[in-house]
Amino acid sequence: MKNQSALETANKKIDLVSLYSRDMNIYGDSGNVLTIAHRLRLYGYQPVIHKINQGDPWPDQVDMILGGGGQDQGQSKIMADLFERSQVLHSLADKGVPMLMVCGLYQLFGDYFETAEGERLDGIGIIGAYSLGRPVRMIGNVVEHTSVFGDVIGYENHSGQTFLNEGVEPLGLVDAQGCGNNGEDGTEGARVYNVIGTYMHGSLLPKNPAISDFLIQTAVENRYGKGSFDSTGAPGSAEIVRLDALADKARQVASARPR
Repeated sequence: MKNQSALETANKKIDLVSLYSRDMNIYGDSGNVLTIAHRLRLYGYQPVIHKINQGDPWPDQVDMILGGGGQDQGQSKIMADLFERSQVLHSLADKGVPMLMVCGLYQLFGDYFETAEGERLDGIGIIGAYSLGRPVRMIGNVVEHTSVFGDVIGYENHSGQTFLNEGVEPLGLVDAQGCGNNGEDGTEGARVYNVIGTYMHGSLLPKNPAISDFLIQTAVENRYGKGSFDSTGAPGSAEIVRLDALADKARQVASARPR
């Protein structure tokens, strides 16, 4: 039965969009795409990666979207194209397609970004939040506590400070002042539908397999039906166990580093 199940799963594709990988790919954010693709294969699925940059045609099938961070210059380059895709991105978010947006794209998925000079840059409004440019950068290792994924560990580097609208759920909470979304209210990241926004680089997913598996399970069940994802008896289960043990060691080291 396991062999038959593995054979059936191997014929199932998961279409993954890597959003603006050319300009929004800093501090190893491309590792998130590699991690998801590798874990999908280990679970027996066939990842199909669509690298979507400015002007590229949008794929017919999208099961998951991953986007990274970038410098202000990178954000400026992709903004017009992002607005052209706003309607389809909203539609996919409403349908529950899992997304992970890191740093710069987390900000642009919000309502607006106001620079330190007072210029307002509108976002596409999937995540109910706004960001303000501040003169002090928030840089360093971060451990945040989440109710769903346990402790999430990563590295932040941002001068834009993000404030969640009333009723918007943060990804997690941080203990110290001067880190997280804005250094003031103890929040980090946001969750809306199955969209996750975060300032966590690292890259994030290799050290946080619980988030990887949430994205994968959600994508699989959205496409193939509730309960269709079964991690038991996966063809690469031994390798998954090994990788998760390595991630645990990496998390211990990272959490012990000074900020």
